[in-house]
Amino acid sequence: MTNFNVMRANMVEGQILPNKITDPRLIDVLSRLPREAFVAPDQRSVAYVDDDIKIASNRYLMEPMVLARLLQALAPGADDVSLYIGCGSGYGVAVLASLCNTVVGLECDAKLLARASELFLELEIDNAVVVAGSLDKGYAEQGPYDSVFIEGAVEHVPSVILDQLVEGGRLAAVIRSGKSLGEATIIKRVGDRYGRRVIFDAAASDLPGFKVASGFNFVTR
Repeated sequence: MTNFNVMRANMVEGQILPNKITDPRLIDVLSRLPREAFVAPDQRSVAYVDDDIKIASNRYLMEPMVLARLLQALAPGADDVSLYIGCGSGYGVAVLASLCNTVVGLECDAKLLARASELFLELEIDNAVVVAGSLDKGYAEQGPYDSVFIEGAVEHVPSVILDQLVEGGRLAAVIRSGKSLGEATIIKRVGDRYGRRVIFDAAASDLPGFKVASGFNFVTR
């Protein structure tokens, strides 16, 4: 029988702690949240590998280290209302929900949305909700947000999503524009402008719906 507690501990010891992740709240939730529940039964033996895991067509569960480093850089506060774009089966939403007040998980895949909702009930996560919608539009209905997290690599962050941040709000994403590696990036709203800070180079699977149209040059405001 697979010992998931041992696998989880090994993930934290081998992938999380050696990679500049020091937030005790984040380390705690990664040490106890059952990542194996968020993948298909035949994938549970590899639930804690240091790689993305395919959970649906063109959709992936982000590598633990990349997820954790980005969440730590996002610095969600205990009172934050957060938007999580590309909720998938809900693992990242569940992690973020332990760090802030409320999380809205945005998902376009009906099966993934249903699975995430089921898992939140099973795990008694009562400060997270999953909603359906186009990922590249964000979810203004519940905004504005103190923080936004995008799970997966994107070519750009649409202005319609940036505009859903409060003053001083932060967004975390892996941004990749024609490169093999993406850049784990924090974008902060200051008035009507958005400052960008690259944290580290990161490999991440593409999140559908964020391609830049041919001939279009995107500039963060």
